[in-house]
Amino acid sequence: MQTVSIGPWRCGQGQPLLWIVGPCVIESHELTLHIAAQLRALAEEWQIPLIFKASFDKANRSSGKSFRGPGLHAGLRTLEAVKRQTGLCVTTDVHEPAQAAAIAEVCDLLQVPAFLARQTDLLLACGATGRAVNVKKGQFMAPWEMRNVVAKLDEVGNRNVLLTERGTTFGYGMLVNDMRAIPWMQQTGRPVIFDATHSVQRPAGLGERTGGDRDMVPILARAAVAAGCDGLFLETHPRPDQALSDGPNMIPLDQLPALVRQCLRLRAALTEPG
Repeated sequence: MQTVSIGPWRCGQGQPLLWIVGPCVIESHELTLHIAAQLRALAEEWQIPLIFKASFDKANRSSGKSFRGPGLHAGLRTLEAVKRQTGLCVTTDVHEPAQAAAIAEVCDLLQVPAFLARQTDLLLACGATGRAVNVKKGQFMAPWEMRNVVAKLDEVGNRNVLLTERGTTFGYGMLVNDMRAIPWMQQTGRPVIFDATHSVQRPAGLGERTGGDRDMVPILARAAVAAGCDGLFLETHPRPDQALSDGPNMIPLDQLPALVRQCLRLRAALTEPG
């Protein structure tokens, strides 16, 4: 398996479990910095490689009236402040090819959202920046289709690629997880991250807002670690019920340490000799 480099961290076979964690969207500069400081403390306490994630624009919302974020330039200023004040690596979503170069100036990892996983121009633009790229598997895609994503990024010479499993559309308004997707996608030669919070989404489940079941997040996260994922993606918020985006799916910030502890114990059990 290819080992992927993101700042000082490495992800892949034989490497520590990578954590990509943060709020769904940048709600405000101050709140984002507060969450980042808490995550920095968590990373130091548990000695885990952690990348801070927050979106500057939630382009895919159930309703056009929903909060989307501060936009590209203000969002990058906040992410730059996170890096400066906490020392954490950062990542955010890239929605359009024209955004890739500017985002790469700040972010250590560029994230391609699931609904855009097949967009060739977007993948090539992200890959051409030379930054590591995390592509989320589309909810409408089979795991083995991600070979095509890897091949597109290979075209621009970028092998620093993570793939993320985040559930598959099942019927109306529900996602399901097939843990076989983790080893299947690892067969591409790239590390696989498991997104435990978007996997519990119920798209448009609340009419004009996305619903979800955050109680299932720890169960899916533990299952993914047991299935051999190379990292976990989790969205978190101090007060998820008041969050401006994806609140029903996010794990409360004060519950995160317990989940980290459980997942690290599982990981250690899997890697014990014999």
